[in-house]
Amino acid sequence: MQLYPTIELLSGKPVSLYRGRLEEPQIWHVDPVETVRGFAQAGAEWIHVTDFDAIEGKPPQDDLLRALVLAAEVPVQVGGGIRSRERVTQLLDMGVGRVVLGTVALTSPDFVKEVAKYHPDQVVLAVDVFEGRVMSNGWRETSAYEPADFISWFAEDPLAALLVTDIDSDLGDAEASLSLVTDLAERARHPVIASGLVRTLDDLSRLKYVRNVSGAVVGRALFDKSVDLEAALALAAQPLEETAEFI
Repeated sequence: MQLYPTIELLSGKPVSLYRGRLEEPQIWHVDPVETVRGFAQAGAEWIHVTDFDAIEGKPPQDDLLRALVLAAEVPVQVGGGIRSRERVTQLLDMGVGRVVLGTVALTSPDFVKEVAKYHPDQVVLAVDVFEGRVMSNGWRETSAYEPADFISWFAEDPLAALLVTDIDSDLGDAEASLSLVTDLAERARHPVIASGLVRTLDDLSRLKYVRNVSGAVVGRALFDKSVDLEAALALAAQPLEETAEFI
């Protein structure tokens, strides 16, 4: 399993959100560049970055993103407000390894298909779910679509992965969130990266045994020290133990 330590940026500061509420960020008083450098030095092979300024419709934090890409020295996956071919090209030219597309996949699915065609394995589809429906516009708007139907639109496209976030997970119902990810992973034709489910090493251990879940994003738990990154990376890299088959 691939572990993606993540840093979420609002006005240049690392933050965490409760249920996606941009108006109530939890600010972490650390240097984002040094934080990303530390992720890489701990052994991370990928780093995930979210630009909340871009999600809010403000100018993207490109100077900081460039600094993070240089500091990481490992591939960086970036999401947040990416809704045009020009923006995708800008980010990839900046050295970003993958772009994450979410809202635009609901409003213009053909655009996502076209971008995936021209940049195979560099496009990740964000599947943000709240109360059984796919969300858009920074988790503010509820669509009419169930996540299984949504991912089926892109089943034949060369996506790198599906990034599945259960916004309900902040309420603490870990079993329901794991059930959602398990169900989508069974239906998906692409690898699934689970977001928002790793609060402890035990959570990561359970995710490892979900078929077709290839990775996990972890952010807040690293900043509040609930999870040690080196220990999590070591656990993620361990081969799966054989499990008994039931007849």
